[in-house]
Amino acid sequence: MPRVLTESDVADFRDRLCEVAERLFAERGPEAVTMRQLASALGVSPMTPYRYFKDKDDILAAVRTAGFDRFAEALEAAYAKPGDARARGAAVGEAYVTFAFEHPQTYKLMFDMYQPNEADYPELARSANRARATMSQYVRSLVESGHLAGDPVRIGEMFWASTHGCIVLEMVGKLPQGGARKLIAEVIPAISRGLRPLT
Repeated sequence: MPRVLTESDVADFRDRLCEVAERLFAERGPEAVTMRQLASALGVSPMTPYRYFKDKDDILAAVRTAGFDRFAEALEAAYAKPGDARARGAAVGEAYVTFAFEHPQTYKLMFDMYQPNEADYPELARSANRARATMSQYVRSLVESGHLAGDPVRIGEMFWASTHGCIVLEMVGKLPQGGARKLIAEVIPAISRGLRPLT
């Protein structure tokens, strides 16, 4: 007779399962990971994960949701620091790069894969939208303060694409260690110069 699980039991096991899944998904790719492998890595029976998640996609969505929320929290904390719009923008950029390199597995799962059934997971959509909003919030301040001119969302996408590209190039060994930060420090100011208001 299986024991009755408390809410705390469920939350603890889900967290443990997500931690293991994050590592295995990042190392092998979601297609190569099975529920049996996840159970084995946790030292539980093959059926145990099904008590907490419907299937592997459900686990992957939970892992990505948590990643997007942690990422958004890091950017929001950077944006909340004292300083003018440019200082806060620089803090957000640094927080972005720091998160990516301190949590490379999470970062890859967040941005380098596509879940075709994302619409089935409203919490994943919410967390992804929250993260995306944090990547244009600081740009809106730069536009409102007159440092940049244009659509804040579109400018945020330009900065995002450039930053992400530099990070991935370093992660796959096409840039030396520390090369992403150096390149970002040149690319973002170059884009910003082209977006200054006309005088």
